[in-house]
Amino acid sequence: MVSIVCVVHISKGKGQHPNIVTVREIVVGSNMDKIFIVMDYVEHDLKSLMETMREKKQVFLPGEIKCLMTQLLKAVHHLHDNWILHRDLKTSNLLLSHKGILKVGDFGLAREYGSPLRQYTPVVVTLWYRAPELLLCCKEYSTPIDIWSVGCIFAELVTMNPLFTGKKEIDQLNIIFKELGTPSELLWPGYKDLPIVQKMTFAEHPSGGLRRKIGSDLLSEAGHSLLQGFLTYNPARRLTADAALEHAYFKEQPVAIEPAMFPTWPAKSEGNRRTTHSPKPPAGGAAYAQYARSDDEALGFHVQNRSLNVAPGFSLKF
Repeated sequence: MVSIVCVVHISKGKGQHPNIVTVREIVVGSNMDKIFIVMDYVEHDLKSLMETMREKKQVFLPGEIKCLMTQLLKAVHHLHDNWILHRDLKTSNLLLSHKGILKVGDFGLAREYGSPLRQYTPVVVTLWYRAPELLLCCKEYSTPIDIWSVGCIFAELVTMNPLFTGKKEIDQLNIIFKELGTPSELLWPGYKDLPIVQKMTFAEHPSGGLRRKIGSDLLSEAGHSLLQGFLTYNPARRLTADAALEHAYFKEQPVAIEPAMFPTWPAKSEGNRRTTHSPKPPAGGAAYAQYARSDDEALGFHVQNRSLNVAPGFSLKF
């Protein structure tokens, strides 16, 4: 019932913000398994819109990306300032109106948090947007997990393709480490104590892959600095949403366009079709039962003997 509680808070004003989808009404049927949430109609979700744009070989211009990112960061800052973790930020959960207004939606995995932090399930956030501390089974986490997702969304807006597209948790870690370099205790204090790091040895990859993947023709030096701030391994050093809004990237030319100047496309209801799908969001606490039964199988591999090669660049510790 946590997700319903969060939706109720949002509908009552705790999460009310121009860049957060407005919940107009919550109607409960004769049984509690029938709950209807009435929200404002918004023409697009960003994922479907970007698929349409790719088909037409269109991209977002720098001023348009800054317009979208500014609105996203304002929404995330508002949620965090009101002690709410979204826990499933991704392009398909970002809505865009014909007036250029971005709205964060789908609070099905959202959770209130507090201080001190409590333990939560690490099986949250759709795989491609999941922070490394979650992939490594850290149970105490906070707002930085949403910021990592924001970084993945930022890169996706720039390249028009998802940044890290793993098939399972281990594959996702493999891709992240190849692009960003393998983390270390120096970069991320406490890294060696994370549950999966205790069980596995990871191949050493140098940093710098992300800069090669997203060249200066797509993103300025300031833009790369912002992206690195979002995709920082150590959650304690990861940028906050309010700090990101003050970053030099948003001050350099071209600056963000006004939402009203945003171009428009036909809405899905007017005939656009969705062609590809990102991974489904995790089931949260229910999915965590898999980890309790068998960490190894939940991560997508099976232990057959002591010399098993799990995946390229990985080996099990015994």
